[in-house]
Amino acid sequence: MNFDFNDEQQAIKSAAREMLGKRYTLEEVRRLAEDVDAAGYGDDRWAELAALGWPGIFVAEDHGGQGLGIVELVILQEELGYALAPTPFFSNACAGLVLEAAGDDAQRERWLAPLAAGEKRGTLAVHDSDAPSAMDGFTLTADGGRLTGTKIAVADAAAADFLIVGERDAPWLLDARADGVTVTPTPGLDPTRRLYEVRLEGAEGEPLPREGPELGRALDAIATALAAESVGVAQRAMEMAVDYAKERRQFGTPVGAFQAVSHRCAQMLLEVEGARSVTYHAAWALDHEPATAALASSMAKAYASDAGWRVTASALQVHGGIGFTWEHDLHFFLKRAKANAHAFGDSRWHRARVADLAGV
Repeated sequence: MNFDFNDEQQAIKSAAREMLGKRYTLEEVRRLAEDVDAAGYGDDRWAELAALGWPGIFVAEDHGGQGLGIVELVILQEELGYALAPTPFFSNACAGLVLEAAGDDAQRERWLAPLAAGEKRGTLAVHDSDAPSAMDGFTLTADGGRLTGTKIAVADAAAADFLIVGERDAPWLLDARADGVTVTPTPGLDPTRRLYEVRLEGAEGEPLPREGPELGRALDAIATALAAESVGVAQRAMEMAVDYAKERRQFGTPVGAFQAVSHRCAQMLLEVEGARSVTYHAAWALDHEPATAALASSMAKAYASDAGWRVTASALQVHGGIGFTWEHDLHFFLKRAKANAHAFGDSRWHRARVADLAGV
């Protein structure tokens, strides 16, 4: 069996690495992270991503997308993580995946086609402040189509045109600028991803009526895409650590020659490659083997969540004292990895789901 990317996938990966490397240098990432007013992270950059067709890469051609799959989405997500790109691409993809899975024809015509073209942006508002975990709760009060409730840690809500909110099996769609919608910036661990509180007070919404396994697939695709981003973050942090270990010298010898450092770097490589393998298997399963996709996606999110944090923390240790400073860029990767580990189900939640699905 051939596990390599095909020519189209290789081209997507190469183009993403080149473009993101130029547009999101670490200096630019730091500038955007420290710019509290950059809610859209630069509309000119978003226009460039849209021109490449990225917002609709997973959307069916009937709805204006490229008609590719979750593997291609995961390729982009890994490269976005590698660049640590401050962009609303992931939050927009979350909304698009759920809308395509559960929306009716009219809803997809109004919002999904413009999303695929990069003309409209959406985000997914699911987390409740009083839920026992990030994947539990999903409480919302609906009275005659009027929604009341509060969602926290909603990524990129200030720049979104529409919101998808609600319970796992009963999502609602509403205009982000409708009456009764209040969006408030909130501090987050990761300064490269903007988070907001969304308060709904009788805001008019409409249910996404299509039920079935496709909605579950969309949520599994979201978890897998976030796992891929953590893989890219870990890969970049590992490379930074290895480069530093080659350059930093003690007693006239590169620190990478010392066993304690070289063994730590080897362990980082093992975890990055393991996380990458399980994540791409989950993406393949979502596209080609739906019977195993739920199990595979939770395995990917659990492993990549832990690996992303451990690898970036190890990279910090390899850097020594300089790694702990604000002036060094490594802390941005560490914070993204930690934030990703808790979003859309942490490793504990997904390991419990793996056990349930495996019948353990």
